[in-house]
Amino acid sequence: MTTSKTQKIIDDLTRKIATGELKPGDQIPSAADLRAEYGVSITVVRGAINWLKATGVVKGVPGVGVFVAESKE
Repeated sequence: MTTSKTQKIIDDLTRKIATGELKPGDQIPSAADLRAEYGVSITVVRGAINWLKATGVVKGVPGVGVFVAESKE
């Protein structure tokens, strides 16, 4: 079974949040940094970030960046 490039970014960021490597309030790497790290297009990175935003894992602050959302627990 293959994993899409978008899903790989989603899985990696979700894992980093679950393990505490990225904590609530931490800024995730910029889209440009994620693009370089994963060797993918900006469209792939935006798709992953938009999915994480839609599910409430991260939240964007316009003009500032994207941050790990506070836990819902």
